[in-house]
Amino acid sequence: MASAAEQMAANMSWGAFGKATELRRRILFTLGLLIVYRLGTYIPVPGIDGGALRVFMEDAASGIGGILSMFTGGALGRMGIFALGIMPYISASIIVQLLTALVPSLEQLKKEGEQGRKKINQYTRYGTVFLATFQAYGLAVSLQAGEANGIPFVADPGLFFIASCVVTLVGGTMFLMWLGEQITARGVGNGISLIIFVGIIAEIPGALAQFLASGRSGTISPVLIIGVILMVIAVIGFVVFMERALRKIHIQYPRRQVGMKMYDGGTSHLPVKVNPAGVIPAIFASSLLLLPTTISTFSGGQSGPVMSTILAYFGPGQPLYLLFFAAMIVFFTYFYTHNVSFKTDDVADNLKNQNGFIPGIRPGKRTADYLEYVVNRILVLGSAYLALVCLLPEIIRSQFAIPFYFGGTSVLIVVSVTMDTIQQVQSHLLAHQYEGLIEKSQLRGKRRGGRKGTARR
Repeated sequence: MASAAEQMAANMSWGAFGKATELRRRILFTLGLLIVYRLGTYIPVPGIDGGALRVFMEDAASGIGGILSMFTGGALGRMGIFALGIMPYISASIIVQLLTALVPSLEQLKKEGEQGRKKINQYTRYGTVFLATFQAYGLAVSLQAGEANGIPFVADPGLFFIASCVVTLVGGTMFLMWLGEQITARGVGNGISLIIFVGIIAEIPGALAQFLASGRSGTISPVLIIGVILMVIAVIGFVVFMERALRKIHIQYPRRQVGMKMYDGGTSHLPVKVNPAGVIPAIFASSLLLLPTTISTFSGGQSGPVMSTILAYFGPGQPLYLLFFAAMIVFFTYFYTHNVSFKTDDVADNLKNQNGFIPGIRPGKRTADYLEYVVNRILVLGSAYLALVCLLPEIIRSQFAIPFYFGGTSVLIVVSVTMDTIQQVQSHLLAHQYEGLIEKSQLRGKRRGGRKGTARR
């Protein structure tokens, strides 16, 4: 028999959506801030020759113009004020979360509740400023030394340009971080994820038009175009299936006595996702792999023999690049799951405090060991799924002229954010329907009470 929540979810309609004024307000607020973000990507940094930079970024799409351009929604190619995007904040968040799992003082700070969470968020902001300043300075120096077809990128190079460029780019990143926090608090969905999602979605039509134009000109065969479209559809379906896949661990609760009554013990299950780490391993592995190319770009192309060798072997599409990419995805999937997203010791302690236990397993240390054994086996499938989704489109993209937006990382982000946002919208609709039921029950109670009072008189 379906539960009350499932019955209410089945009865959802556009009429229920129209009555949910709070949800409408949140959606409009979210859309408004996302429009502000998209407008900001078209505001250029002062002193940049847009035409020369556009030619250079088209040629350097496999380097720093690859994944960073994807995360900035094309702002890097236009050198807008949001050219760094939200990537410094994501990198700082990942680093702080990993340090929280490794440093005892930070781990203790995490357990202090709201105050500890605010302190960790403050450290994340400091890390964002540091990373954004480093990247902005490197980008400014690279722009000042670069040129395309004999035309320099910067009209008036010097210390003033570097300072203004760094201040503008760091300010743009911090403003994006504030926008993401406002969307999370007062809108619908995760603000940071939605900013990345909108940046990818906004550039997909242009990438698709360019891809189809290549087929029309004969550069790419029509068979390859149809194959790529079918591949993207298959990857989307596979990602949806794997992101919803769960391993349910049976949980038993003992009988309890309240007064003179004895209540039977309940049963439940502990859901463990096949991919508890989400898209974070793919993002972090991509960032590490782009580090050599980024350093080479920031050095103005004056790289030594060691860096040239590294770039030759670890360039996008090379065998060592793909092997290292897969190894990093597997490593970060295990590391992030055990230290951040699913800590078996904490889960075992929570079950013990709630008097729950796994049948046949003693509470405490035995439960933690069993959960670690189960999670490790699940992560074999989860990490292999992430590596396959990220590598297969990457291999095809490197062999053929396929846009970066059809890669596995972008598909993972788009599908995951879409599923999470839809789930939050459904949660808001359920909450609205519950409020309506409570109001109706209160009105009925008042009417019955009023009728009884009249009869007594």
